[in-house]
Amino acid sequence: MVKLREYFGGISMGFFSLFKHKDKSKSEKYKLGLFKTREGAFATLKEVLDGKNKIDDDLFDSLEEIFIMADIGVETVVNFIDELKDEVKNKNITDPSVLSEIIIDKMFEIYLKGEVVNANLNVKKENLNVVLFVGVNGVGKTTSIAKIAHMYKEQGYKVLLAAGDTFRAGAIEQLAEWAKRVGVDIVAKNAGSDPSSVMYDAITKAKQEGYDLVLCDTAGRLQNKANLMAELQKVNKVIGEVAPGNPVETLLTIDATTGQNGMIQAKAFAEITNVSGVILTKLDGTAKGGIVLAIRDQLGIPIKFIGLGEKMGDLEVFDIEQYLYGLFADFFDENGNKR
Repeated sequence: MVKLREYFGGISMGFFSLFKHKDKSKSEKYKLGLFKTREGAFATLKEVLDGKNKIDDDLFDSLEEIFIMADIGVETVVNFIDELKDEVKNKNITDPSVLSEIIIDKMFEIYLKGEVVNANLNVKKENLNVVLFVGVNGVGKTTSIAKIAHMYKEQGYKVLLAAGDTFRAGAIEQLAEWAKRVGVDIVAKNAGSDPSSVMYDAITKAKQEGYDLVLCDTAGRLQNKANLMAELQKVNKVIGEVAPGNPVETLLTIDATTGQNGMIQAKAFAEITNVSGVILTKLDGTAKGGIVLAIRDQLGIPIKFIGLGEKMGDLEVFDIEQYLYGLFADFFDENGNKR
């Protein structure tokens, strides 16, 4: 298992000392974005660790409750606490105040799962890249597509949107409006059209006119999984036939404020399509930001983007270091020293 300091090449300084060399503006964005989690589920964590004079079962029970309230997930938390107990025992740790850095290290391990995770999309400008977006209605999927279109347009990609959610009333018009705002092109048909035909037309246009990136919206009718599975299978088949090797990514959008309901959605979509990454919207709007760790631990799917605000530039490529900084910022000062 990759540990925190192994990941950083054996650096012996504390985790937060590393942020002297990090992008301060990004660190501040994560800190502000995870404010509700720090003030909510994590509010008593520092108090619990600083207020105890010994490490005992009561302390572990308190930690377990805090982490479950943060939506890290019961199964993940139980395993996490067991590992924490083992480390305390094996290293003969008696001071509760030193547990914070061990907890951070363990959370880092939970996310990495023994590998260095790349949150960037698997897109290369010299190729035609098709990215498929899935997720139930109302989670911010369409807005996320627009923000990613904006992000890649700013990087010099020629971007095309495909309005494949032909089922939901207003979905086509909504995506078309976003395309207009962002300044990218869109392929759309009438409501009720076959989504696969939209994908076919979009990719054909992309190949003929030299687009680098096609972002494809899809329907989110999770209440009818059989129909949705059949539709997504057909969409994937058509994309693969017209543009071999695609889609390069299938991104699942989840609303972080829905908590464990979001986990249920993630599990359901992971069963019916090959999800390669998660877009976690509205992370700044929830006190349960630990869902990042639950998704990664229980489903093995990396977080690709997180929403930390409403503005066009507030969809961030996920950074596990910055995320942990955002969770534990109250424990350390700006120079990485423990408060």
